[in-house]
Amino acid sequence: MITNATLAFLHELKEHNERVWFTEHKNEYQQAFSEMLDTVVQLLVAISGFDTDIAAAGLDPKSCMMRINRDIRFSKDKSPYKTNFFAFMSKGGRKGPFGGYYVHIEPGATFAGGGIYMPEPAVLEQTRREIDAHFNEWKSIIAQKEFSSQFPEGVLPSGKLVRPPKGYESTNPAVEYLKFKGYYTQRFFSDEEVTDPGFVAELAKTFHTVNPLVEFLNRAFINGLTGFQDFH
Repeated sequence: MITNATLAFLHELKEHNERVWFTEHKNEYQQAFSEMLDTVVQLLVAISGFDTDIAAAGLDPKSCMMRINRDIRFSKDKSPYKTNFFAFMSKGGRKGPFGGYYVHIEPGATFAGGGIYMPEPAVLEQTRREIDAHFNEWKSIIAQKEFSSQFPEGVLPSGKLVRPPKGYESTNPAVEYLKFKGYYTQRFFSDEEVTDPGFVAELAKTFHTVNPLVEFLNRAFINGLTGFQDFH
């Protein structure tokens, strides 16, 4: 489980984001990393109970976690480390094209959810086609009482067009969602909730709620691949 020690480490790292400090506190980092890794291990087991694709993927828990080192090659901010832990669990792995489940651990700003963030253009186009073709199903997923309870903001866009994308009319019932450049959900947790022994179980509940949305998004991608193969 995530303890106060992990949140304290991340808080201090934000205050002292430099290599010398990090080296001096490497033992604290390793303990914090271990807690996050254990959380991911437990989450993969829980998710496998309702997502057969995750169950079959055989994901390496470590590969689901983002590195704490920042890529500063093209950034004005030369801080060497991220000040959070982030894990993304999808059947295609952390770097794959599929939608999945994610958790971001940061003092005062922890969140979790599911979806697909800033997909490649071809994936985005196929997702739009799936929403357009099955809009009633899409609406039924996000209209579920538990979905609204867990994600009061609904489905969020990772960027949004001002006008409908090419090929869609402004009168299309799904037009507002078709303008999205990505589709994800977000639920925030307090530090007290994060360090509660039931946190992993609550995360699993959140992921179970968003599972129909993830499956819808991944079906869109699979349909796109099938259509491409059939065409050729």
